[in-house]
Amino acid sequence: MYNIISDFYICNYSYSIMIPINKPWLDDDAKQEVLNVLAENSLTSPAKNGGKRVQDFENLLKSYLNVKHVIAVNSGTSAIHASLLSLGIKPGDEVILPSFTFVATANSVVATGAKPVFADINIDDYTIDSTDVERKITDKTKAIIPVHLYGHPSEMKKLNDIAKDNSLKVIEDACQSLGSFYNQKQTGTIGDLGCFSFYASKVLTTGEGGAIVTNDDNIYEELLMIRNHGMVNGYDTRVFGLNLRLPELCAAIGISQMRKLDQMLDIRKTNAEFLSEGLKSFEEKGILKLPKEPENKKFNWYLFTIGFNENPHRELVKNNLLKEGIGATIYYDPPVHKTPYYSGDDYDDTGKSVSGDDLLPNTTWAWNHVLSLPVHPLMAKDDLNTIVKTFEYSL
Repeated sequence: MYNIISDFYICNYSYSIMIPINKPWLDDDAKQEVLNVLAENSLTSPAKNGGKRVQDFENLLKSYLNVKHVIAVNSGTSAIHASLLSLGIKPGDEVILPSFTFVATANSVVATGAKPVFADINIDDYTIDSTDVERKITDKTKAIIPVHLYGHPSEMKKLNDIAKDNSLKVIEDACQSLGSFYNQKQTGTIGDLGCFSFYASKVLTTGEGGAIVTNDDNIYEELLMIRNHGMVNGYDTRVFGLNLRLPELCAAIGISQMRKLDQMLDIRKTNAEFLSEGLKSFEEKGILKLPKEPENKKFNWYLFTIGFNENPHRELVKNNLLKEGIGATIYYDPPVHKTPYYSGDDYDDTGKSVSGDDLLPNTTWAWNHVLSLPVHPLMAKDDLNTIVKTFEYSL
């Protein structure tokens, strides 16, 4: 049998996952929104500005994020790819990003013909290490993609300063961080562009979907063309583009989700606080470290990710949680630079592998020590208690 416990299907003959790592909260309101679209027979629109519901969804996001422009697309991957295209990223260019992320971040760079250059992460919050970013800049570097992993905001001030000093662009991969804040600003609104995902596992879902946000009028106009085969009026392709449009059906779900986004984020926060309190004794014993919000950051608690000091402890707890039906998941196993596609022969002038462990030590540590726990809004208190009790009998 197959059980969904993450963004993928995994083969699992031993466990029955009752509490997945994430689960969309779809209610009667969402169903009615979809039925309304079906009744109107308005499933999608090739118009430059999108269909009515796409525009309504964009306006809701624009207001929530306090940003000038929102362009809805059909996935977070499309959002990153289109953003790169809008900046003129091309073959021969380099883009710096973390390896400790979902592969879509790197794939989007490759799709433009550019080269992804992997930087290490901070061990405290698993976001990109600005010091390593500076080390990786060359005359070919054109952009930096910080990833707000698990909903943890990257150090955007440092990264923006580095970008400014080196004439680089910053594309925020905010696919996991809708509702997170850095210095009282929403993630995704701090760089040149921000990219969100509304996949079924995210804090807000449209089923499949994504969005790009920017305050730049010229980039906005370029993106409207890129998401629609480069067209403006009819078949007048003016720039390279693809079909990246968000269907009206998906936008309708997003509109319903926006109505309860604050409520969903509040429940995630409450669940995260419960786990933090229940597991703090294990941190005091030096067994693990818990996620903590710095004063200048606010998490959306997309995932509750802990780091074990010893790998055997992680494996024991993970397996026992799975036996209890809790979809504890390792994000990311492996990191991008260790996947078959990206682990080819790529060496620097000293003969060391550019994507090797010797150059990404914190990434390698996180790969072998982190574990993400569910805190989504559909969890019951008994589910949270089961997680805490599993730690107690496992460690």
